[in-house]
Parts: sequence; C-alpha cells; structure tokens
Amino acid sequence: MKITHLYLSPEHRFVGRFGQEPREAPIREVRRVHAVTGKGLEGDRYFARADGHKGQVTFFAEETWERLRRELAVDATPDVFRRNVIVRGADLRALIGQEFELQAVRFFGAEHCRPCCWMDRAFGAGTLERLAEWEAGGLRARILSDGWLHCESEVAS
Repeated sequence: MKITHLYLSPEHRFVGRFGQEPREAPIREVRRVHAVTGKGLEGDRYFARADGHKGQVTFFAEETWERLRRELAVDATPDVFRRNVIVRGADLRALIGQEFELQAVRFFGAEHCRPCCWMDRAFGAGTLERLAEWEAGGLRARILSDGWLHCESEVAS
C-alpha cells in the first residue's frame, strides 16, 4: 500500500447540514502528517474526539477515484471525498476488523466508511450509487501507534 495523497481539514463541511448548503470548509493537501495514538491526525477535524472514536483517520482507494473519473467523466481531485489518506494498492474492505501497518504507524480497520448523500454533489451524479454498489466508500480506522505518515507521490504540495 502506497500513500498518494494526504489531506487535513480543520472543519466539517457536511456534518449537520442535511437539507442545507454545505459550509465552506477548507481542505488542504500536505506532504506529511503526525498520527497520534487514540486521537487522530494533528490538524484534522476529528483529532482528539472521544476516546476510541472509530474515524480517527479515513482511507480511500486511489483506484476507486480513478474508476469514478472514467465512468462518470468527471475531472475532480480526490480531496472532494474528504478522506485523509488516499492509498494505492490496498483492499480497504479486507482491512476491516484487522490491525495493519503503514509507514511504521499501526492502525485498526474499524469499519467501512459509508458514502453519504453528499457524494453526488461533491463529485458528480451517480457517485453515491456506484460507491454503495462497489462498497468502496473508504475505511475508518483507529490509530494504534504514534508516527509520521508521508505522501509517496510527487503530486502533493
């Protein structure tokens, strides 16, 4: 598994906004980020939520993003999914209920990150249906050990 993009957002864009417009909430791509045991990624909106929060970090497969771009003919960047870690070469569904390690940081795959009703708006019409059908919304995980994650792609700023 290889990290191709890392994202942090200090604020929620969609949470608590059902039936309303999403709020403006920046998301920024970073080259590296500090993962803190039991808390999350420093600088992210989910950092230091309640102990044991299952979404301390979220993963999304780059291959899913690429497939959506092809099938829906949408030219959008992967930050629209609001997931923290975009990876290549991983079966994220297989990591549910498993401990795994990435760049010397240990994680526990807590659950499938179900796509929400905002996906069609964020990426394009048909996104929610495809992600649900493919069971490819991503992975919510707990952080089991401190460490630094870094982007292995030349694309990130």
